[in-house]
Parts: sequence; structure tokens; C-alpha cells
Amino acid sequence: MTSTFRRRFGLMLLLLPVLFTLSQPDPGKANAGLTIPSTTTRAATAPFNKAAMWIWYIDDSNGGNIGSIIRQARRAHIGTLYIKSGDGVDAWSQFNRPVVRRFHRAGLKVCGWQYIYGRRPIAEAKISAVAKRRGADCFVIDAESEFEGAYAAADWYIRSLRQRVGRRFPIGLAGFPYANYHPGYPYSVFLGPGAANANVPQVYWHTIGDSVRTALEITWEQNSIYKRPIFPVGQTYEDPGARELLAYRRFMLNYGTRPSWWSWQETSPAEWKILARPVSRVSGYRAYSGHVTLEKGDRGDQVLWLQQHLIAAGYSMEPTGIFSRSTYKAVRRFQARRGLPGDGVVGTRTWNRLMRIRPVRVRWSAAHRRNKAAGASASSAPLSAPLSADLPPVRNEIAGAKHP
Repeated sequence: MTSTFRRRFGLMLLLLPVLFTLSQPDPGKANAGLTIPSTTTRAATAPFNKAAMWIWYIDDSNGGNIGSIIRQARRAHIGTLYIKSGDGVDAWSQFNRPVVRRFHRAGLKVCGWQYIYGRRPIAEAKISAVAKRRGADCFVIDAESEFEGAYAAADWYIRSLRQRVGRRFPIGLAGFPYANYHPGYPYSVFLGPGAANANVPQVYWHTIGDSVRTALEITWEQNSIYKRPIFPVGQTYEDPGARELLAYRRFMLNYGTRPSWWSWQETSPAEWKILARPVSRVSGYRAYSGHVTLEKGDRGDQVLWLQQHLIAAGYSMEPTGIFSRSTYKAVRRFQARRGLPGDGVVGTRTWNRLMRIRPVRVRWSAAHRRNKAAGASASSAPLSAPLSADLPPVRNEIAGAKHP
């Protein structure tokens, strides 16, 4: 344990009451927790479970002709349009009530999406909420590299957004697909209790360099522990080829969901024909259902998410994002009490039992508020994030997909 770690660990202990907003767990009722937090319902995820297309600029999509967009969507059996409604602290005028109503009359669902930066999270949340007021059926958060390590900003943003749109309004997170590549990214905030209802990862297999099957299996393995329905975004940009597009659509049927595509303006006439072609499931393929394996010494948001479940189950520890000795002991006790092999390794069987528990929710933004009020020095800033937040990403696998 380094001196920096000890210093930060000690400070975190002192401010522990500030960091948590918990429903105090009753150890005797640990198994009574929810598999999925109550904000995730069928109604809250319905707009996401349709074949969909992303629109950055309406003017660059079929020349901005709404009637032409509607006809094209019908030919390709598109049910939902994700239309950019804002960027940072700016609302976009293209997402307006008349346009939304026109698409609604054609039987299409319309959802806003916004790229956020985290520098002014509350102001960005206000812009996000505008989409609902203009008639959106759902909203998608596009949060990428700017949020690596930014737990307080993510917490401020999602809490503020939920206050403005209500707890049942459908919200999705369009983030990185390979969670293991991003140990400092706050998945546990964006996809935690009271946050987004749906996980909409950008599975750009062609850009990543993996096969369709591999990309989807890694995405499911790494993201399924966050207990949100997964609705992956596929790609038509960079000319992935007809065989890959058809494979993506077929695998989606095996996973029981519908694909969305980035993006309208980058979809060629040939690709539109492929999206409209009837497809069937991949014969003999079973959707991947394993979960990421964690063990002593691991670090990152997935470990933090594990700790949030263990704390909810009644085990005492700090949410550091470090799979420490205390976390290891708690895992072994949890396994022993549930008839699992007590090896301290969190694999699929252990995750399946942990995921029955509603995790605690950490209020990272509370530490920031308390420090500011107390006039704390800049050295206290890391207390608004877990110790693992400093870990750098392994790779930005979706780099180049778009520029906000």
C-alpha cells in the first residue's frame, strides 16, 4: 500500500458519512433486494427495443425532407429515431415539437440525444430535460472520454436530470461497450439505482477490429453486471460490409433485442437495402450469458459496483474500487452463506446471486459540496471519486466514430 493510497484511504474514512446516501441494509434481509432497480420497467425501456437509426443533423438526412425520412424509415422497418437534441449546454433547435409530432403521426418513436462533457453537469442536465418538454419518448446520454474518472460530475448530472424528468422517464446511456477498457469510467453512477433505465453501448465492431460475435459477447460479459437491459448501437459508417451488417442483425435476434445504427447520414443506399432485408436468428447460437470475473487485486468501476452490492448485503467496507483483502473476505463470507465455492473469486455464479441485491447508491457529489462549503483545499478533490477513478483507460475503442 503506497503512502498516497494510505492518505486518501484515511481521508475517505473520515468523510464516509458524506459519501453515502444509503438505505441502511438489514443483513437479515440481504436477499430481499431487487434484481433491477425499480426505475427499470418494460415501459421505461420500450422505446429502445425497436430497430432504430441515429440522426446527428436532420438537414444531412435525406436532405432534411421529413416525409422522405419517414418513407425511408418505413422501408427499413425503423421504429425509433434518435435525434440530436443538444450538445453540452446548448439545446439544438432541430429537435422541436413540430418535428417530433410529425414523426409521431407517422408511428415513429422519437428520442433526443446529447453529447455531454461534465464541466457544467447541472447546466447540461437542464438542456437534456428540454428534450422531454419537446415531446421526446426517451433520452440518450452520450458520455465518453470526458467522464473518465469524473464521478462527481456524473453524479451531479444524473441526479439533476432525474429531478427534472421524473424517475420513470426512459433514459439510456450510450457509452463505451468494453467496460473492462475503462476502469475509471463511472458506469456505476450512470447505470446505478435511480439513474439510466437502459444501457445503449456503442458496439462498433468494425472500428474496434473484432468480429460481430466477439464484440457482442465481450459487451454482454462486461456490461451485464450493471443490471440494465442492453440495446447495442451498431455501425453503418466506415463501410462494414453486407455480411457484417446482416450478421449483426441476426445476432441481435438471438439476444432478443433490436439494433440501432450510427448513423443516418452515413448509411449508403446499399446499406439501407440490407437493413430492410428479412433475417433470421443465427442457427445453433445461444446468447452469451456469462459475467466478468473479478478477483483480489483487481481495480476499477466493476470492483466498485461489486462493493456497492456487498455493502448492501450487510458487509462493512469502503467503496474504493480496489479488490482489497477486506473485499476478498466479504466475498468469501457471501459465497459461504449462499452455498457457493468460497474461493473469493467473483464469477458468473457469484454475480448471479449478488445481482439479486439492490446496490447502495454512493453520492459522490456530496463530498464535493461539503468540501466547497468548508473551503477545503484542492488536495481533497479525489474524495469526490473512488480510488480507482485515477486508472487510465486501456483504449478508446470507439474513437473516430463521431466528433461532437
